Amino acid sequence: MSDVRGPMYLILEDGSVYAGQRLGAEAETTGEVVFNTSMTGYQEMLTDPSYGGQILVPTYPMIGNYGTSEADVESNRVQVDGFVVREDCDEPSHPLSEGTIHEYLLKNEIPGVSGVDTRAVTRKLRSAGVMMGIITPREDVSAALDVLSRAPRYGEFDVVGKVSTKETYPWQGDAGEQSRAYYDLRGRARQGGMGRVVEAEDSGRGGADGNLLKVVVGDYGVKLNILRSLRARGCEVVVVPDDASAEEILAHDPDGVMLSPGPGDPVLLERSVESAKGLAGRVPMMGICLGHQVIARAFGASTFKLHFGHRGGNQPVKDLETGRVYVTAQNHGYAVVADGLPDGLEVSHINLNDNTIEGLRHRDLPIMTIQYHSEASPGPHDSEYLFDRFVSMVRAGRQVSAASGSRG
Repeated sequence: MSDVRGPMYLILEDGSVYAGQRLGAEAETTGEVVFNTSMTGYQEMLTDPSYGGQILVPTYPMIGNYGTSEADVESNRVQVDGFVVREDCDEPSHPLSEGTIHEYLLKNEIPGVSGVDTRAVTRKLRSAGVMMGIITPREDVSAALDVLSRAPRYGEFDVVGKVSTKETYPWQGDAGEQSRAYYDLRGRARQGGMGRVVEAEDSGRGGADGNLLKVVVGDYGVKLNILRSLRARGCEVVVVPDDASAEEILAHDPDGVMLSPGPGDPVLLERSVESAKGLAGRVPMMGICLGHQVIARAFGASTFKLHFGHRGGNQPVKDLETGRVYVTAQNHGYAVVADGLPDGLEVSHINLNDNTIEGLRHRDLPIMTIQYHSEASPGPHDSEYLFDRFVSMVRAGRQVSAASGSRG
């Protein structure tokens, strides 16, 4: 295949045209165009299932300067539909680099555009809101807009079903667990008070009561660092498809359930909402991002689409229980409506930029949720304490179940 990188275009549904050169595959793709303000982590972004159905525009101007590596993925494939950058680096500098960002996208058959004024794209999306776009090698704008007009709109189709696992599986680690980042993650887990459990797992003795805590993860588009973060805290992890019912999940006899992040509008996930309803009160539960929205809807809350979403590694979130403010990584286009929140739920975290809900907890049941990514990889580690809080809640639930002679 020729490595000549010809012209490529990003065309938004309002007719805006941004010309550049091909990055990755020479193909045409459509999707919702969104931007992310993080300074690093382009490979983690590319493989984050929450970007399913979207064309991603990182605002940082140089992408690819440290190359790509198998240890830096957040899923088993590239999830974005397209990628748009200001400049891509063709000579990355990192001892673990396995290739350039262009080669990585080409291998995964993902089209992109390099040489675009991404500041202009970001300003457009900030003022007009996220919109559909097309990446195309064709210069004919009217033809491209015609293709775009016939493409399915983001938010009107189920993306979760495309990114979730099709089969239940026990998660037993990946290449990321051989990285320095995972070594550091385990160290932070020990500092969070879970050290005895982690060390017991290493020695094969199991948890404090002789066996590991079992956590079932509902996969709406799970990031691998969520699974790594649970394993680092001494949990046995089983991943189930997005359409798993409450009874199918409970059949695994879990000590706790985590509902993962994922793409798209939670309004389309009635199957997952029904499952969450069936789990509430029967097992400790935590929801992250889309999982947070699913749990909220299970209790009767509503959700809405944000103007341009929260995507980046510097969103300030206040924990209302402690009063502390944390720098968080986020990637979502929908949020929970604060007005008319059901009686059983109370707000635990808020976003200090726009006062949107960033976390919920149930007043009576062992249920907690967050709208942001406590497993941020890469990103701030401020909120990893929430995994400790969840594991403590799960352990307390197991002790109650043991005392009453029942589980689940």
